[in-house]
Amino acid sequence: MALKTMRFLNLLLTGVITGNEFGGFVGFHPALYELPTEAHARAERAITSRLGKIMPPFMTAAILSFVPVLSLARDRRSTSYFFTLMGMFCYTSMLAVTFAGNMPVNRRILEIDVGTVSGEELIELRRRWDRFHAARNILNVLGFASALLGALSEGTNDRNF
Repeated sequence: MALKTMRFLNLLLTGVITGNEFGGFVGFHPALYELPTEAHARAERAITSRLGKIMPPFMTAAILSFVPVLSLARDRRSTSYFFTLMGMFCYTSMLAVTFAGNMPVNRRILEIDVGTVSGEELIELRRRWDRFHAARNILNVLGFASALLGALSEGTNDRNF
């Protein structure tokens, strides 16, 4: 029962974070490009400030939720274990991309003067952030798919890895 509970929590956290990140990728971030520069800059700062408080513990919790699932696994050579480990690797890689790529842009967004920032600088920052965010979304989807495959293959006695 403990493994099922931990697996549920893992899928819940990774599913929510993947959906949130994907929604931003295809939904509200592209819409920001249509705003005038000052409104765009204000929206970026507000979003960056809010998500900067919410996402770090949430991302960490999603990654840490893999640990009990992996530690409670009975067979570390099983397909389930392999896919779960790959899921954790994808989310850990996503966090590394966040630290290396997105966070420096986020810090700059929070520093800019929304009344004087040039449209060119704002668009260049936004496009740089979007490139890293695209990579993060790929890692999130692969990580979530791996976590799902790990859950679905649990108990199948498949020892191909």
